[in-house]
Amino acid sequence: MLNPNLEEIQLTKDDYERYSRHLILPEVGVEGQKRLKAASVLCIGTGGLGSPLLLYLAAAGIGRIGIVDFDVVDTSNLQRQVIHGTSWVGKPKIESAKNRIHEINPYCQVDLYETRLSSENALDIVKDYDIVVDGTDNFPTRYLVNDACVLLNKPNVYGSIFRFEGQATVFNYEGGPNYRDLYPEPPPPGLVPSCAEGGVLGILPGMIGVIQATETVKIILGKGNTLSGRLLLYNALDMTFRELKLRPNPVRPVIEKLIDYEQFCGIPQAKAAEAQQQQEIQEMTVTQLKELLDSGAKDFVLLDVRNPNEYEIAKIPGSILVPLPDIENGKGVAKVKEALNGHRLIAHCKMGGRSAKALAILKESGIVGTNVKGGITAWSREVDPSVPEY
Repeated sequence: MLNPNLEEIQLTKDDYERYSRHLILPEVGVEGQKRLKAASVLCIGTGGLGSPLLLYLAAAGIGRIGIVDFDVVDTSNLQRQVIHGTSWVGKPKIESAKNRIHEINPYCQVDLYETRLSSENALDIVKDYDIVVDGTDNFPTRYLVNDACVLLNKPNVYGSIFRFEGQATVFNYEGGPNYRDLYPEPPPPGLVPSCAEGGVLGILPGMIGVIQATETVKIILGKGNTLSGRLLLYNALDMTFRELKLRPNPVRPVIEKLIDYEQFCGIPQAKAAEAQQQQEIQEMTVTQLKELLDSGAKDFVLLDVRNPNEYEIAKIPGSILVPLPDIENGKGVAKVKEALNGHRLIAHCKMGGRSAKALAILKESGIVGTNVKGGITAWSREVDPSVPEY
């Protein structure tokens, strides 16, 4: 429980009107609203999770909110990142978020950090806030946020989402577990697809983000039972909630300093292996592919390794679909061999990564192919704008 000097905090006439529904709650009251006004919360990210939690924290009367983000608003964000609007596409997310927060609560102090959170700046940014809310979507930053909170003894309100499932908990609070108790080691790079690759139900981050906002407010008020020591699992398709117990690991390594989290998660090694793999695979541009298709050549097979639902969204004429998972489990290799029938192979995916991986697997079976650089995204941008981008 946070212990601000409430004698220095005064509620204004507007505060009494604005927060009247809080003030009549015995669990909040005048003292609780003063606690909210005195509190400072740092939100890492203004994406799917950051959007709803920032809206509700501002509406609840949090006195000071810090926002860390370096991205700009993209049209594809608007399906779930509800703090942003169409008029903000192409502009910094933190500016969009600040504008919307002040529409809800003009009295909230909003601090902006238009930067990537790193080992060099994390402690300086985090130290001035009471609570940190993690709205990030990658493992290196999650470990970084966790370790910074442990070193500075700050509660870390955590959430994550993927497709139709989400999870939430509170780390590093009143002796409870931290993120390393849930994930002692990061998964191999690429094992867990990003939302850009795997998709996410737009409503899902709203649910998880609101849970994060609720936990943050409860910590500030010192009321109720938080999710510390409990991992809440939510399945939107089944509309079910499950709960797993989390306990501190008595033998976990002591966190003494911030480290290179990209290195810790194996990102540089994975990128180097991917670059080496791509060097060993012949590439062609989408313009070259277009010229080949226009020439009427019949001596090649154009292989699309995306998922069926992606193929339904957009396709390059003449391509055949064999999803990467089928190639990985071996079932698709025979299908590719049958389709080739002595012809050469050209493969593509959304942006070139999955098709390069597919070609590396097929090479082990004696099938050598050419990768389309930039995939169907490059095709849409450079060859045929009528093909939808997604």
